[in-house]
Amino acid sequence: MVFHVLEEMRIRALGVIDDAVVELSPGFTAVTGETGAGKTMVVTSLGLLLGGRADAALVRIGAKAAVVEGRLTVDARSAAAVRAEEAGAELEDGVLLISRTLSAEGRSRAHVGGRSVPVGLLGELADDLVAVHGQTDQQGLLRPARQRQALDRYAGAAVAGPLEKYAGAYRRLRAVSAELEELTTRARERAQEADLLRFGLEEVAAAEPRPGEDEELAAEAERLGHAEALASAAAVAHTALAGNPEDPEGVDAATLVAGAHRAVETVRSHDPALAGLADRIGEVGILLSDVAGDLAGYADNLDADPIRLAAVEERRAALTQLTRKYGETIADVLVWAEQGAARLAELDGDDDRIGELTAERDALSTELGELAQALTDARTEAAGRFAEAVTAELASLAMPHARVTFAIRQTETEEDGIEVGGRPVVFGPHGADEVELLLAPHPGAPPRPIAKGASGGELSRVMLAVEVVFAGSDPVPTYLFDEVDAGVGGKAAVEVGRRLARLARSAQVVVVTHLPQVAAFADRHLVVEKTNDGSVTRSGVKAMEGEDRVRELSRMLAGQEDSELARAHAEELLEAARAGR
Repeated sequence: MVFHVLEEMRIRALGVIDDAVVELSPGFTAVTGETGAGKTMVVTSLGLLLGGRADAALVRIGAKAAVVEGRLTVDARSAAAVRAEEAGAELEDGVLLISRTLSAEGRSRAHVGGRSVPVGLLGELADDLVAVHGQTDQQGLLRPARQRQALDRYAGAAVAGPLEKYAGAYRRLRAVSAELEELTTRARERAQEADLLRFGLEEVAAAEPRPGEDEELAAEAERLGHAEALASAAAVAHTALAGNPEDPEGVDAATLVAGAHRAVETVRSHDPALAGLADRIGEVGILLSDVAGDLAGYADNLDADPIRLAAVEERRAALTQLTRKYGETIADVLVWAEQGAARLAELDGDDDRIGELTAERDALSTELGELAQALTDARTEAAGRFAEAVTAELASLAMPHARVTFAIRQTETEEDGIEVGGRPVVFGPHGADEVELLLAPHPGAPPRPIAKGASGGELSRVMLAVEVVFAGSDPVPTYLFDEVDAGVGGKAAVEVGRRLARLARSAQVVVVTHLPQVAAFADRHLVVEKTNDGSVTRSGVKAMEGEDRVRELSRMLAGQEDSELARAHAEELLEAARAGR
């Protein structure tokens, strides 16, 4: 049973298109029409559904928005269905509805299964649902990097496993090499930094500061600097509270409070309120006695020692030297010293670290060499199978004598390389291999890079052959080919159509084409038609069946729908296509 994805696309106000419905079926669908119309209808619209870049110029002048809606059949267990459901989408009987709306102002919105989603989700779903190929893909296939990617994709786990290990080791080697380069090229700066740290730490260690010492010394200096004033104030206060023994007639606070207490104490029994006041006066007397005693002790212990004051100021000056250089307070200085010691240990360990990194770099280089060799072996084995499969496909595409091969080589280097096959070679994030696809179009012709040795038609068929091979090893449900038959004609075009029809046995195939030889092999033939009322150009889609299909193929063949010769040729094409599937 053919598993198909795209059932229907509905397009409204997209460029020249107005409310058109593109109904797709299982198997092989060909889309034809006037130059550019089929491409705009199918490729651009499908590109929007698959999360492609939105251009406000696609919205027809006078319309508010362009809307593209798609109806897809998906397996509920497929990765696309699971991802859609994770985003909140709903599937109804295996059908997933997706839409993309593009406003005239350039704003874009996407919906999947009735739920608004980021446009990027459409691209994620597209990776598992549809493969789109066009002229840009042919140009991409000319690049060696794309050819290596194609080979790795075909090889599958045989390359993916070693490549994953290689990539991890490669990233680690880059990190180790960068650190080693930093250590060796900045050795002078790091040595200077170490000397400055060492000097500072020795200065701090010589001073031996204690946490909070600067605050304690500031308080002591303040006290020692005003010792005489403090002693005089304490003596006056003591006399005011406790009296002067040398002045028996003097009045002091303690005597006055004692007199007050005696006055109320004699009558306290007559009123509880007054008794409470008497108690409070008694407490005041006790408190005055305590304070007076403390003042006497303070004055006795206060020592106006100029020698101690000088020592304190000298110590404060030493600490100020530290706080000027290493922190606002002594606490900050101690934090700096702790951090500086750790940094100095790191800097002093550079030699050891350089040795460790050098050993790790050498080990990683050896490991990378082994992994790169494993990649080369896996790619070489896969390249033989891949080339044979593509060559067999080319035989089915009217290139019976063409042969495809892969050149896998490495570039030797005298420095910064890894050893592969007993020689130092250039390497990168994907290994040391340079992969190039070669084509010998006929016997006796030397294999040449397809960028130099393939014509436009040959390149189209090589790309189609590559995709057909991929379809057998890494299939997607739907393939869209945008004029993949460019540069092909005659018998080769017939063979392209036949091969696409065979591919449609295992996948849904949609082809935008201008070749009647290709369209004749389609299970379903859609034509994009334009109409113009003098001010607005609109397009619609019509399914060609029976006589209508013969007339369309005649138009494509000779530009004349009613030409008897063209009609006969069209009928012959259809008959040959039905017989040659």
